[in-house]
Amino acid sequence: MQAVVLAAGLGTRMGNLTSNLPKGLLKVAGREILYRNLKVLQDLGIKEFVVITNPKYEDVYKKFLNSWKLNYKLVLNKHPERGNGYSLYLAKDHVNDKFVLIMSDHIYEEELLKKAICCEGLIVDKVGAFISPEEATRVKIKGERVEDIGKHLNTYDAFDTGLFVLTPEIFKFAEALVNKKSVVELSEVIKEAKVKVCEVSGYFWMDVDTPEDIKKATKLLIRLSVKSKGDGWISKLLNRKISTRISYFLVNHFTPNQITLFTFLFGIFSAVAVWWSIPIAGILYQVSSIIDGVDGEIARASMRTSKLGGYIDSVLDRYVDFAFLFSLAWKIKPSFNMWLVILLAVFGSVMVSYSTERYKASFFEDMYQKVPALKFLPGKRDERIFAIMWFCVFNKIKWMFVFLAVLTNLRVLLTLILACIHKEKN
Repeated sequence: MQAVVLAAGLGTRMGNLTSNLPKGLLKVAGREILYRNLKVLQDLGIKEFVVITNPKYEDVYKKFLNSWKLNYKLVLNKHPERGNGYSLYLAKDHVNDKFVLIMSDHIYEEELLKKAICCEGLIVDKVGAFISPEEATRVKIKGERVEDIGKHLNTYDAFDTGLFVLTPEIFKFAEALVNKKSVVELSEVIKEAKVKVCEVSGYFWMDVDTPEDIKKATKLLIRLSVKSKGDGWISKLLNRKISTRISYFLVNHFTPNQITLFTFLFGIFSAVAVWWSIPIAGILYQVSSIIDGVDGEIARASMRTSKLGGYIDSVLDRYVDFAFLFSLAWKIKPSFNMWLVILLAVFGSVMVSYSTERYKASFFEDMYQKVPALKFLPGKRDERIFAIMWFCVFNKIKWMFVFLAVLTNLRVLLTLILACIHKEKN
């Protein structure tokens, strides 16, 4: 299957942002808008991309498209003022079969694209959860086909997502309109052809027309980057509310690996701070827990996730935890019996994550997905660090180690029991 990308617009509403770059190459949450869609479509099996642009942006699009492995054709629209329907018409000699039609300035959630390529016609959204209905293009549907389309509609059934799965038959209607009119909009072609509609509702998508849209899209992508499983209650109720705001400001300026390194160094600094002030060190440790979520949020929002990055982050987290707990242990000069409690606390803290990761390695499935009850067990890293902070603030370090020794090892025992119950049932 091929994909046609309409990218001939001049982006006048973007102001100075599009003086040198087209809208499709502006970065939203650390990635070019066009990269987001083309990369997902390529992974879904799209073999060739036909990009329609204007001569002003020919060189910059060539440089961008050549920078990563992509089979493409660049078609120049020397008359972008004739409308995006005319841009579609210019693709007629370059498309052989069923194709995806996409706008260069639209952003789509990956799951939406996955569902869309299995459809036919105009992809519509009846929910519009992430858009402003007043500004969206509306669709009137009759008998599963487009009856009318446009922003002017007062009564409508769905919103136009700007995403289509079409056949070359569409060019017959585009050509007829091009021969009649000097300016042809895509909505006119779609209405004339009475294109089928396919509903894919509730997923994130939006078109980016203004600098304010870039900010809005970035915030939404950061919000959607929060992982749906694995977080403890402290992350859900506190840490993520702060880390997502930090990620919003950093996503266009730093890579996930840079944030991972900074978080690690900050965590080690909190361990060193124990020797100056235990209460302040505890607060710094909690701050490190908050910013520990930033690298993952940036990685997911900017499409830079990697198994290696997740692995390194997990290993460095263990070093930070070891450093902080042993700094506290040396600081309080414990007795021999207390050292046994400390070792149980440290060992249990490591085993909390090891027990779930070892399950995944053994059975090739995520325990949090297969055993929902696991998410209700207290003792995840964010919860432990939050509790540690309060023990540090009140300088109750010996009681902290007793608390950790009981909490973590009890959680590991319950994890083993839940795993056995799940496997016996299945």
